[in-house]
Amino acid sequence: MKRKVRILILCKTYPSPSAKYAETSCVAGMDQSGNFIRIYPVPFRLVTEDQQFAKWQWIEAFIERSPADRRPESHKIGIGSICLGKTLPPGDWHERRIWLDKLKVYDNFDALETARIESNVTLGLIKPSRIAALRIQKSASEKWTPDEIEKLESMQRQPSLFEDQERASIRRLEKVPFDFHYVYECLIDGEVKSYTHKIVDWEAGQLYRNVYRKHGPEGWEAAFRHKLETELPTRDLMLLMGTIHRFPGQWLIVSLIYPPKRQTEDTHQMRLL
Repeated sequence: MKRKVRILILCKTYPSPSAKYAETSCVAGMDQSGNFIRIYPVPFRLVTEDQQFAKWQWIEAFIERSPADRRPESHKIGIGSICLGKTLPPGDWHERRIWLDKLKVYDNFDALETARIESNVTLGLIKPSRIAALRIQKSASEKWTPDEIEKLESMQRQPSLFEDQERASIRRLEKVPFDFHYVYECLIDGEVKSYTHKIVDWEAGQLYRNVYRKHGPEGWEAAFRHKLETELPTRDLMLLMGTIHRFPGQWLIVSLIYPPKRQTEDTHQMRLL
């Protein structure tokens, strides 16, 4: 059954080739009651400009449960029904915090995995106690395979969907030739436990592209690491985790949420020094 909802966007994953939609992103957010909503698939770069939404933006749209996806948060969205709303300003973490505080935050991955097993939770926030490392490794393939190229270009060859000028304006999706993983630690009953998960956040992919263009093949990694390994861990970093539809027990970091630390946290840490 279709229903109209307001969703605050918290996640857009880096697009991937799709046989049906050319390219898709997994999008997730929360409704006004603090419930997670996953919207998949979204051919984000291929929808009209007046329907392209940003992270931390409210949208209103008709959604319905996805019959092919058993994850309870997953919904299909009526692309044509999307109405863009207010974007929460980048520096206004006070308002963002008001909404984030409606969400349950797990203090370790084991607790989130238990929630998946017992309650079918497939989206959740984790607040690690420490980021131990950022692993960067080359992807299995540095370029799109012929099959992936076929998927990416298929929709643009359909004249019923795009005018010539519009088709020309949609550049082929750029492949990020590296995989990024956070190694992070959580405290469980006073014991430190380490986890490693892949980061698929669109922001991370876009950061790679930006620093590569600015610093080139020799300098991009230092700038990338500074952001994810040095700068973000000084904030109140939370990892928005999501499972893969085909592999229900496999989790990915689908978005990085990094408000400044609350004043009480800073004061407490200073007392410990």
